[in-house]
Amino acid sequence: MAETRLPIARRIAHLDMDAFFASVELLEHPELKGLPVVVGGRRAVAAEERGFPKLKDYAGRGVVTTATYEARAFGVRSGMGLMKAAALAPEAILLPAHFEAYARASRAFKAAVAEVAPLIEDRGIDEIYIDLTEVPGDPLELARRLKTAVRQATGLTCSIGITPNKLLSKLASELQKPDGITLLGYDDIPTRIWPLPCSAVNGIGPKATAKLEGLGIRTIGELAKADPTWLVEHFGQSYGVWLHQAANGRDDRPLAILREPKSISRETTFERDLHPRLDRDALSRILCDLCERLAGDLGRKGYLAQNVGIKLRFEDFTTVTRDHTLPHPVADAAALLEAARGNLRRVALDRRLRLLGVRAGALVKPGQYAVPEPDRPATPGLFDALEP
Repeated sequence: MAETRLPIARRIAHLDMDAFFASVELLEHPELKGLPVVVGGRRAVAAEERGFPKLKDYAGRGVVTTATYEARAFGVRSGMGLMKAAALAPEAILLPAHFEAYARASRAFKAAVAEVAPLIEDRGIDEIYIDLTEVPGDPLELARRLKTAVRQATGLTCSIGITPNKLLSKLASELQKPDGITLLGYDDIPTRIWPLPCSAVNGIGPKATAKLEGLGIRTIGELAKADPTWLVEHFGQSYGVWLHQAANGRDDRPLAILREPKSISRETTFERDLHPRLDRDALSRILCDLCERLAGDLGRKGYLAQNVGIKLRFEDFTTVTRDHTLPHPVADAAALLEAARGNLRRVALDRRLRLLGVRAGALVKPGQYAVPEPDRPATPGLFDALEP
């Protein structure tokens, strides 16, 4: 771990929970610690139902939500198909995802961090940026305090990088996972950052990585030494300039402390394609469940939705969306369900479906409107965009 004293006053931390979903599951099943465990797939069942299922027994097209570091050692990665993961780690334990538990743990660790350092940029369920510039204390000691606060609140570990900016801090937090602390200054860039592959930089995706490799640039150091004019010629003015700045560790972005979400959505990919008529009851239950979950998300985050949309992906992978602006904002499941069904009636449901999603958009705070009470609960009726 580099404990270099930062050369400027700005101190930005990136805190990333370690294998977050899998770690939450291990709190419930501590006997699985140290074993390869994969989380994902709705057909996985709980231990009390039939014992811990093995990944090799899975059949379907679900994807890996997350995996323990022991499973990652076999090449298993988030977003990978479970059938492909089974070929890599057939004896890995397969557990279902419990998103409500992850949301509770997420709220708990963020609240604990806020007690130490209140200036936080929320980057998702398992990672945040923290401005430590005005927080008294040595950076290493602050990192230890943050890790202790997170562990006491959740029982989980995290990895922290502290540097002069967001870009470097995100890179630093990955260097000593899991349960690590990395402090870097600008003087550490040549030895700690430049040997890394270009893909390690947040913002350099697979296409840009492949193009850079085709041009003979594989490491961040090689990118940093490239002629900026040459980069602009190959990648355009904006992205070419950014590539050169990022490779040299320059990033002046402030933390988005008050960032408001534009929308909140829930969606699910089916284990098998579902027919709008033949599988009507199953689709009805799924739609109702999505609206119930979305209503819970709105309630926890304190928002109302002025616009409700749906997303459908058909068996040929074509995707259709429809949305509708409501006369007044809503947050209850019944109103979301009614709006979603209205959108469904505007779609030709003549093919099998592989994905269904519901989105709440044009979000507002409750104090801006008087919200009518729901006149009925959200009940799993028919997928009634189609007549029987």
